Amino acid sequence: MQPDRLEQRLKEIPAEPGCYLMRDGEDRILYVGKSKSLRSRVRSYFRSRHDLSPRIRLMTRQVCEIEFIVTDSEAEALALESNLIKNHQPHFNVLLKDDKKYPYLCITWSEAYPRIFITRRRRFRSPLDRFYGPYVDVGLLRRTLFLVKRVFPLRQRPRPMYPDRTCLNYSIGRCPGVCQQKISSEDYHRTLRKVAMVFQGRSDELQRLLSEQMERYAERLDFEAAARVRDQLQGLDQLTADQKMSLPDSSVSRDVVALACDERLAAVQLFQMRAGKLVGRLGYMADAEGLDPGLILQRVIEEHYSQVDAVEIPPELLVQHPLPQQDLLEEWLTEQRERRVQIHCPKQRQKADLIELLQRNAEFELLRAKQGQEQQAMATEDLAQLLELPTPPRRIEGYDISHIQGSDAVASQVVFVDGLPAKQHYRKYKIRSSSIVAGHSDDFMAMAEIMRRRFRRWSRAKAEGIDVGALRHKGGSALQTDGLNDWPDVVMIDGGKGQLSAVMEALRELDLHEDLNVCSLAKQREEVFLPGESKPLESEPDQLGVALLRRLRDEAHRFAVTFHRQQRGQRMKRSRLSDIPGLGPKRVKELLAHFHSIDAIQLATAEQLSEAPGVGPSLADQIHAFFHPQDDSPEDMPDNSPDAPSTDPL
Repeated sequence: MQPDRLEQRLKEIPAEPGCYLMRDGEDRILYVGKSKSLRSRVRSYFRSRHDLSPRIRLMTRQVCEIEFIVTDSEAEALALESNLIKNHQPHFNVLLKDDKKYPYLCITWSEAYPRIFITRRRRFRSPLDRFYGPYVDVGLLRRTLFLVKRVFPLRQRPRPMYPDRTCLNYSIGRCPGVCQQKISSEDYHRTLRKVAMVFQGRSDELQRLLSEQMERYAERLDFEAAARVRDQLQGLDQLTADQKMSLPDSSVSRDVVALACDERLAAVQLFQMRAGKLVGRLGYMADAEGLDPGLILQRVIEEHYSQVDAVEIPPELLVQHPLPQQDLLEEWLTEQRERRVQIHCPKQRQKADLIELLQRNAEFELLRAKQGQEQQAMATEDLAQLLELPTPPRRIEGYDISHIQGSDAVASQVVFVDGLPAKQHYRKYKIRSSSIVAGHSDDFMAMAEIMRRRFRRWSRAKAEGIDVGALRHKGGSALQTDGLNDWPDVVMIDGGKGQLSAVMEALRELDLHEDLNVCSLAKQREEVFLPGESKPLESEPDQLGVALLRRLRDEAHRFAVTFHRQQRGQRMKRSRLSDIPGLGPKRVKELLAHFHSIDAIQLATAEQLSEAPGVGPSLADQIHAFFHPQDDSPEDMPDNSPDAPSTDPL
């Protein structure tokens, strides 16, 4: 930013609490921050740059615009900053790595009958949905969920097994009969709130509530209900015995946060202690290059407590390092909890021992993460040597075709970045070629079509003068022109020399055959072929580079087969229901939404069909007759012909 313009902009910033966003010349957000006085905080970046870290000095040299948002309080500024960082992922902020390493437990509170499941993808479909975690011990999490589903009657299947009756889980008390609405939505939410208390670290509170409930049932002589609650208490005892470890000083509930880091990566551990017992162990990974450990801990605390309920915030937090904005965090947490929250950085006795315990656990997690990164780096380096590339490939793309004798032909594109799947970049294609139809397949033509569609934009860019060949040395992220930022370092085709030749012919048409590094991997002997070579490369199936290509090939195959099955299933559903007179696309969709499957529609009675949206009694009879033509009873047939109706009046 020009000095005159910068000075004018700094004068415009008010001395009030809020958030500030620093942008570069291409209007990308570089950094998001918060402060109780925006003017003094933002000015501090440009007064004496010698006091700044190298990372922040690099950022200030790129700033071309400063945007600010005023809030009513510092606590509001902190919450706003957390949301802005999640939405924009600024490069110079502390970003927690979402590498699917640690799983979450999700409860979909937005649904009438919420689901509870384990996932590694933290994607909010509704603000009401809740993610608990991330949990370090996935085995313990799975055992906990397994026992919870045995202790409390919860929905066991994502879809009903039968359209008009409950399954065995309802008969043995494992499910409350959600599919047939044997339980109201309010009662099911009430049950699931008890389950959530287990994952909130409130098992002791839940046991007290259940004990009181059991006593009330017994006083009313409702012994069957009291026995059910007794069984839940016994199951809860088994559950908490498996997941708790006793620790000293049981007078206060607290969370303890510590990390272990090197020059590039940080592993953060968060222990949830309630009444002196360890009830939860969460883990985070973060980029640590040029960052203060206290800043990383602060970012983890902001991220974690912005997602939890107020009852999950303990009265005390123990941290390994002093936090840059500790007073602000205490105020924000106190406001969230509506009771006093204190943050301490202990240096001696029992609390310091807890910090040391967490640090040792974090060091083990950091070592595991580094070993995984080293293995991936060795695999990409080996692949670079195998393919004679100047640098290890960062973005590798794999392609595969899936069909059954030409029907429902589809293709997949999967992407590995730094040796790991990057599912946000996966793509799937429907084969458009008119010559590939049911009964006639042509994998060569299908693969060539996908290459033309995938790199058509790059061909136009090259025709306009962009040097795409330079990206072989710079990597795909080097070019950000017109959305062209997905240049692969290596393209791998699933197949042998035939598929590879078809792909290269398509790339010659696009004038990209000399710019892309293309190879193919044959299935039988795991042989790697290069364009123009009649023999495969000298390689071993178990060497790291070939193993990386094999993982890429298997993932491309899995993704293609999954998409093919989906397309085939939809076609079969559409074809069977579309043959029924009076059923258009809209009513077919409503029927499938109501019954969930075509098998359920086939098993439904005419009365049940008439209850579906847009289906009256007459259309219900037509649908039922389509699936059950043999159900015409003899009484409905004319007496003069046992086989067919007669038009003869005699």
